Amino acid sequence: MSETVIVKEWKKYRRYMDAADYYGVSRSTIERMARDAGAVYKIHNTVLINCQILEEYLETCKLEATY
Repeated sequence: MSETVIVKEWKKYRRYMDAADYYGVSRSTIERMARDAGAVYKIHNTVLINCQILEEYLETCKLEATY
């Protein structure tokens, strides 16, 4: 029997709910992080997140290991 592996496609721009599902966080959390990162784009009534900018921002949030 083979296991089925689901791979989420990486996209440069995502909508809030798609980004929340991709990163495994709630919509309110992704909205706050995207605003803090300066990764929010509004085109007419559509709001998109630039995931490249968001991921660079997430790297600055990394905690140092404490052993």
